[in-house]
Amino acid sequence: MMDGVLLQTRNALLAGLPCVDYARLSPHLERVALTRGQTIYECNVNQTYAYFPIDCVVSLLYVLRNGASDEIAMIGNEGMVGLALLMGGNHMPSRAVARGNGYALRIAAGRLRDAFQRAPALQAAVLRYFQAIVIQIAQTAVCNRHHTVGQQLSRWLLMSLDRLSSNELSMTHEQISAMLGVRREGITEAAGKLQRARAIQYSRGHIEVIDRCQLEQLACECYEVISRECTRLLQPAIPASRVGTMEAVRPCRQSGR
Repeated sequence: MMDGVLLQTRNALLAGLPCVDYARLSPHLERVALTRGQTIYECNVNQTYAYFPIDCVVSLLYVLRNGASDEIAMIGNEGMVGLALLMGGNHMPSRAVARGNGYALRIAAGRLRDAFQRAPALQAAVLRYFQAIVIQIAQTAVCNRHHTVGQQLSRWLLMSLDRLSSNELSMTHEQISAMLGVRREGITEAAGKLQRARAIQYSRGHIEVIDRCQLEQLACECYEVISRECTRLLQPAIPASRVGTMEAVRPCRQSGR
């Protein structure tokens, strides 16, 4: 079992809490393994746990009546899954699915609500994260409406990398098309262009970003907006005394353009 302090510093939201507030949560946090494709919660079903990802990415998917789905937001070790538990409701009209194998810290809904009511610092951190998620969802909707498939794919890849400790992803074109809500042929064409631009290398469901700067140049402004706002809202929450322990946490980064 990993040390509790190390686990805390591997999730940016938890790492930003004062020690006294984290102490209220820590006895009730349980490390759980998530597997690729695992449904963490289903649409319109009461959530019983909140999750703080450590080294995995969780997609929030809106599922239509015909079974089609679009990713409306992605969550990594910058935040938490289960905001509805603290926002006056117990469920959402979306599905949360793990995009890969990894670990998260899980806490029962009642325990989290109790800590939330007692800790102003936790309230402030969660509200800042809530704003970051709202911005991500809104900007993603704009991106999907106004930008090319290639720009959407570039944004999606960059956002995924910001939440992983590697520059590689295991996703097929079909899986990515389901996330972005576009035809698989469109993803294949867009990925081919990115590969010819030497931004990525793609082979049999494996994507490696070989030139991040090039990928950022090919992305639309939506990535920069989401990244900048995420950094603005979440980075100040990490006390200066803990910055040296945050190497494993990769919250959203500015594009540097």
